[in-house]
Amino acid sequence: AERFGGEIVSCDSVTIYRDFSIGSAKPSPEERARAPHHLFDIVDPDQYMTAGEYARRARDVLADIKQRGIMPIVVGGTGLYLRALLEGLFPGPERSEELRQRLRSRQEQRGAEWLHRILKRLDPKAAANIHRNDTPKVIRAIEVCLAAREPMSELWKKGRDPLQGFRILRLGLDPDRDALYTRINERARRMFDNGLAEETRALIEKYPGAWALSSLGYKQAAQYVGGEIDLKLAIWAAQQAHRNYAKRQMTWFRREPEVRWLKGFGDEQSVQERAIDEVSKNLVTG
Repeated sequence: AERFGGEIVSCDSVTIYRDFSIGSAKPSPEERARAPHHLFDIVDPDQYMTAGEYARRARDVLADIKQRGIMPIVVGGTGLYLRALLEGLFPGPERSEELRQRLRSRQEQRGAEWLHRILKRLDPKAAANIHRNDTPKVIRAIEVCLAAREPMSELWKKGRDPLQGFRILRLGLDPDRDALYTRINERARRMFDNGLAEETRALIEKYPGAWALSSLGYKQAAQYVGGEIDLKLAIWAAQQAHRNYAKRQMTWFRREPEVRWLKGFGDEQSVQERAIDEVSKNLVTG
């Protein structure tokens, strides 16, 4: 962003929520001062941001940045948000809060696995692409199937509304697996050292039932705060959950078109320079 005078746009499903800071690894005030940041802290934690709503807001931000003649830099690892932003979403039915509440109650009674089995019966293709523990997405998929009276995966084929007016350069980080896991383990431990449990306790008191409390790190911290597990196990569980998510991210983004992968991790300066080089070439040849 500093090299090209760009502005950073978040594509992360947790950093959009106010008060969720330590567990989402939001940029510090010092980091935010180095370049304009967008779509951080825009939603109250007792609300839920769908991929469609994110795409609408993000496109408004991109249009404003473009109008000012500046480069937008979309950064984050929430694959569905990015896909919704760049490719648009299928024409799905509106949300039904009554149905969603019934499904949430069933999930609490019978567990996430039961809910995922329901989706698998309704739409095996959608179920294969949604993790069983991602309850909001499972519920939305079931909702779409029931409201539209056809599988959500069939609606996906009926056309989208791709982002227009931008040349898109996709850069992906491809670190060595062992180095990545070492960094993930250190990061999860550092979050607890920096007060994740205390932040989670305050969030539970202020926003009981907030969706983001089930996200990586916060879920394990909540279990610790609630006395279900001890601190050592909470840290270990958070590390494991983050590693598993990293695997799913790589699987997702490997399927994305035209990603230019930047190998390595230890020499971050080198990765930065290669990223800058890719952007420079795109500006010249695009």
